[in-house]
Amino acid sequence: MNSTVKKILIIVIVLAAIGFIIYPQLDFGDENAAESAEPTSPQSDKLPVTAVVANASNLDNNLRSTGSLMANESVTLRSEVAGVVEKIYFKEGERVKKGQLLVQLNDDEVRAEIEKLQFTRRLNEDIEYRQKQLLQREAISQEEYETALTTLNTTRSDIKVRQVRLDKHQIRAPFSGVIGLRSVSVGSYLNPSDNIATLYSINPIKIEFSVPGKYSSQVNAGDKITFTTDANEETFTGEIYAIEPQIDPKTRSLRIRATSGNEENKLLPGQFAKIQLTLNSYESAIMIPTEAVIPELNGKKVFVYQNGVAQSKPIETGIRTADQIQVTSGLNPGDTVITSGTLQLRQGTSVDIEIQDNE
Repeated sequence: MNSTVKKILIIVIVLAAIGFIIYPQLDFGDENAAESAEPTSPQSDKLPVTAVVANASNLDNNLRSTGSLMANESVTLRSEVAGVVEKIYFKEGERVKKGQLLVQLNDDEVRAEIEKLQFTRRLNEDIEYRQKQLLQREAISQEEYETALTTLNTTRSDIKVRQVRLDKHQIRAPFSGVIGLRSVSVGSYLNPSDNIATLYSINPIKIEFSVPGKYSSQVNAGDKITFTTDANEETFTGEIYAIEPQIDPKTRSLRIRATSGNEENKLLPGQFAKIQLTLNSYESAIMIPTEAVIPELNGKKVFVYQNGVAQSKPIETGIRTADQIQVTSGLNPGDTVITSGTLQLRQGTSVDIEIQDNE
């Protein structure tokens, strides 16, 4: 084989090797594939997010607390004197009126003393009359007449004392209300320390509760409250009438009392109450979901949707509820606030939004 043939053979081998290497890398296109391929979506590079429209609405700044119901007035009935129970004029659990006779103690001894003193008084009145006549005729001295007059006045005073003791044998209702269970029976001997029953005035009824001391400047007499009890699903209303003028140094809380009407006796003393107190109200408050707020080193910000992209805005916040927060500055009513995907957002990020209800 001559040298010319060898050169041609070498060139052919080299060209074949080069072709073998290059050919797989060449892209001649696939017409069918190109025709079947879907066009690239112009929104494929946009970040899908959800958003809400910030609207102004009324907002009540509510403070929640727990407390107990109390009788408007309550008293444990006792006797001021000892004696045997002669009659009981009330039934347990019934309504009684102020001044109504409830219990009568035996008063025979006191009545006998009064009767005796009345005889003595009549005698002393006769003596005083005769002594006065004698004094006018100057038959006796002024001193003798004054002795007779003093004896008469003393007898009269003794009768008044016995009359007061007689009145104490009758136990009457000090105010109108509902009387509880009695602890005495007819015939029992009653000492001044013995309980007869408890009288409750429960219309209106009192609600006692406490709030943290930091709210002391925001709570005032006349403020309205709403409350529920563990025995009734109905919501009741009340009004604050008294505030303790001192914060409890142990609990750092402020004791408050309110009253509520109780015409139907649905509320009873001792019941547990869940209370809601409105500290103040805002007529045009902007509320957004709490997840939309992004904390920063020097404050807080949110992303809003403008012209197809996300724009960050610094904000200031106020009242926080269970799932929303008030924006006091930085947003305007009608702004579209992004609520999801905030960790992936940057200034100017293109977004594809889905508007949700802001509730």
